Amino acid sequence: MAEKMDRAVLENVLILAKLELSEEEKDQAEMEMKRMLDYVEKLNELDTSGVEPMVHPYEIETALREDKVTNPDRREALLAGAPEEKDGQYVVPKTVE
Repeated sequence: MAEKMDRAVLENVLILAKLELSEEEKDQAEMEMKRMLDYVEKLNELDTSGVEPMVHPYEIETALREDKVTNPDRREALLAGAPEEKDGQYVVPKTVE
């Protein structure tokens, strides 16, 4: 996998990440990315044939609640305190010409 990593790929990554590096920093970044890719390649050599795919290593249940409205419609009570109301909306002074 590391053989696919070259300066052109690094330049593309830098553009996507909106990074600017010096030539020395680019050399270092390219070397580090190759090392990371070599490590990933070693992980691909592991025998995982008897391992069940999973999203999370622990068995957890999502604690979701039923989506229901818990607060009543108080529109009328809220609009009762408005200095002026029109079509169920507050009327405010115009601020922008």
